Amino acid sequence: MAENTRILFTDLDGTLLNDKKEITPGNQEAINQALEAGHKVVISTGRPLASGLIIAERAGLVKEGCYIIAFNGGQIYDPFHKKTIFGKTLPRELAKNIFQDSIDRGLHIQSYSDTEVLVLKDDTEIQKYVQGTEMRYRVVKDLDAAFPMDPYKILAISFDDRPKIEKFQRETVDPLAGTVRSFFSNDAYLEIVPEGISKGFAIQWMCRYLDVPLENSVAAGDAENDVEMLETAHVGAVMCNAFPGVADHGDYVTEHDNNHDGLAEIVRKFILN
Repeated sequence: MAENTRILFTDLDGTLLNDKKEITPGNQEAINQALEAGHKVVISTGRPLASGLIIAERAGLVKEGCYIIAFNGGQIYDPFHKKTIFGKTLPRELAKNIFQDSIDRGLHIQSYSDTEVLVLKDDTEIQKYVQGTEMRYRVVKDLDAAFPMDPYKILAISFDDRPKIEKFQRETVDPLAGTVRSFFSNDAYLEIVPEGISKGFAIQWMCRYLDVPLENSVAAGDAENDVEMLETAHVGAVMCNAFPGVADHGDYVTEHDNNHDGLAEIVRKFILN
């Protein structure tokens, strides 16, 4: 790999995408220029791969030099060669126990197949979730059907009772440390993933895989699940529209927000410059 090859890791929501979940023309142009110059562009998202791929295809980020980190680092995919290059999952039986405990507490929780979100009941949470991710969902009859395979992650959601979901995290998920870890990706979403998985881990893995020095890495993000990514990359660029406290973990805060080409600002300053 050429020594001057740089690699951009970009979050989707609140970073690459504006509030309408679109890529602004300015962001699109900057990313195209980075790829044409021979740099790498990696979508790094908590979303499932199926959702990340929708955005990648729309943005033309499925060509050589493009990659997708999905499920907060649990799955890494090469869309040009159409193959998963890394994956780490939760044990299915353990995931079922977490799922059941969440249901017993009256919390929404969901798992995933390769193409759909899987839930045990139709509710406001799943309706809102699929609206934002453009995914299909299916109501399944039992826990076995909710886990057709070992999952990359499960997601608990509560839009109106953060303390209730924090209690679930504390009492059910935290005691599983060493096998499972959890963190919030926004005020409502509790991400539950295998131990050791994070966007920061994925940056290190990708740099080794592509033989790009970590010093040539730039990460752009706005949320709590981006913190390890921002701290791991050589340059952690935080969107000025980031959630409170996230900027403390970066090296640079953008002048422009996600609705006004904030990512393009990062690309021009740290990738193309």
